[in-house]
Amino acid sequence: MKSVLVAIVSRKKDWQILKEEHWYRIPVKSAPKILPKVKYLAFYQTKVFGEERWQVNYYAEVKGIEIKKRIELLPDEVNHIRARETYYKITIGDLIPLKKPIKSRRWRRIVFIPTTLNKLFKAEEINDLYHTSPIEEKLYHYLKRENIPTERQFFVRETKEPYALDFAVFCSHGKLNIECDGEKYHSNKIARKRDRERDNELTSLGWSILRFSGEKINKRPKDCLTQIKKTIRTLGGLPGQGR
Repeated sequence: MKSVLVAIVSRKKDWQILKEEHWYRIPVKSAPKILPKVKYLAFYQTKVFGEERWQVNYYAEVKGIEIKKRIELLPDEVNHIRARETYYKITIGDLIPLKKPIKSRRWRRIVFIPTTLNKLFKAEEINDLYHTSPIEEKLYHYLKRENIPTERQFFVRETKEPYALDFAVFCSHGKLNIECDGEKYHSNKIARKRDRERDNELTSLGWSILRFSGEKINKRPKDCLTQIKKTIRTLGGLPGQGR
């Protein structure tokens, strides 16, 4: 299973560097832990890219990784606030176009997405790329089968610290957060306390929250879907579909 990291390109200058100089940069302090194992980079292009905006159109093989100061990589940006910080310089091969662009259905802030080459080739939209826990993958499969549009790893930043939601569903009259609770992670007291504080913060911002255990997702998925659909109806249904 070949590991892929979907990275963000938000400046045309950086796109020219990718095309002509064949490298990409990531701050060391915020780099995903999987970076040393990544075999390919794919690139999500933001709003400045015209017809190619808000989608993944290209990928490239990783040839090497080294650490450099930002000022070494971009000497013409000596006054940048992070000029002296350390970055991974990731050398890549030629950009390869995907047969079909992977679009983001909804405008949202995208951060690094760890995925696999198989998922990159099969994805129909951004949420198909996420490579998460088995119970999240299973629930996502059920939600897609029921035509319930979700945003995976959706960040809420209006809180004291940003929260990444397993699934966000945007209804006509509200927002639904669906969480998959793995028994090992969520069964201790500290984790339960953290979850309560998180849920309280999100509730105060207008989110409805459903939590499902791994056992329930694995053994009673129909019950999970029934509760999700009922909550969606309570929140006015999905946009354009009614209750």
